[in-house]
Amino acid sequence: MPIDPYILLLLATVGLAALVPARGTAAHVVSGASTAAIAFLFFLYGARLSTREALDGLRHWRLHGTVLACTFLVFPLLGLAARGLVPVLLTQPLYQGLLFLTLVPSTIQSSIAFTSMARGNVPAAICAGSFSSLVGIVLTPLLAAALLGGSGGFSAHSLVTIVLQLLVPFLAGQALRPFIGRFVARHKKVLGLVDRGSILLVVYTAFSEGMVRGIWHQVSAVRLGGLLVVEAALLAVMLALTWYGARALRFGREDRIAIQFAGSKKSLASGLPMASVLFGAHASLAVLPLMLFHQMQLMVCAVIAKRRAHDLDPAPDVTPAAPAAASPTAAGTATPPR
Repeated sequence: MPIDPYILLLLATVGLAALVPARGTAAHVVSGASTAAIAFLFFLYGARLSTREALDGLRHWRLHGTVLACTFLVFPLLGLAARGLVPVLLTQPLYQGLLFLTLVPSTIQSSIAFTSMARGNVPAAICAGSFSSLVGIVLTPLLAAALLGGSGGFSAHSLVTIVLQLLVPFLAGQALRPFIGRFVARHKKVLGLVDRGSILLVVYTAFSEGMVRGIWHQVSAVRLGGLLVVEAALLAVMLALTWYGARALRFGREDRIAIQFAGSKKSLASGLPMASVLFGAHASLAVLPLMLFHQMQLMVCAVIAKRRAHDLDPAPDVTPAAPAAASPTAAGTATPPR
C-alpha cells in the first residue's frame, strides 16, 4: 500500500520542528505567517468552489444529506463512545485530538480521486466534499465548543477567530470568483503547491509551540500504538456503515461508492488550520490523531477503490423491469412507466 509523499513532507516538517523549533521573535513571525497562510488558503477554497455546481448538486439531496450525517453525526457519536477508552488505551489529550478528528469535514480531492478510480458517481463526490467543507467551516468549531468545552481552550473569542480567519476569506473568495475564477482554474497546479505549503507552515508552527512547551513528553510509544488501534477500528466501522448503510437506503452502486469515500474520510487541509486556532499551544497533540488517520484512510481507501473498480455488483439492488412483449395482447395491457 503506497505512502502519500505529502505525508512524508509532513513528517519531515514535524522533525524540523522537533530539531529547530521557532522561539521568541521567530515564533511570532512564524505564527503571523501561518495565520496569513490559513486565511489565503480558505480564500482559494472560496474562489475554487463553483456556486453553480453547488446549486446543481442540491438536486441529489439524499446523497449529500447522507454524507453530512456520516461526517457530522455518526463520526462524532463514535468519538464520544471512545471516551470509555481513557485511560486504558488513550490519554485525555489524545482522546481530545481523536474527538476533534471526528468533527472535521470530509475531504474533496481524495474523495473525488477514489470515487473516480472505483467507477462511482464523481459529480456527487465533488458536490458532497464541497458541501461538507463549507458546512464544516461553521459546524466544526460549534461542535468542538459543545463537545470539548473548556478542555480544548474554546471560547467565544475562538469562535470569532474562526469566522474572521476562515469563513470571511472563504466568502471573499466566493465574491471574487467571477473575476478570478478562470485564473485559479488555469493555475490549479501552482495554487495547489500554495495549499500544501500553507499546511506545512501550520504544522511547523503547531509542533514548534508544542516542543517549546514540552507537550510531546506526554506521549509514549505505547499510547501511540493504542491510538493507531482505535483509529483503525474507527475507519473500519465507518467504511462498513457507509457502504452497507447506503445499500439499506437503496442507493445505486455508483452513489454508494461516492457515499463510502466521502462519508468515511476526514480532511487534513481543513482540520489543521481549525486546530491551530482552537487549540493554540496544544494543537500539536490535537492534530496528531488527524495526521495518522489521514494516512491510514488513504492507504485503505486506495485498496478498496481498486477492488471496487473490478466489482461489477453481480446482484444489483434494483433490477430493471423487462420490456413489454411486442405482441397485440401485451401492447394493450402493459403498465405505463411512472
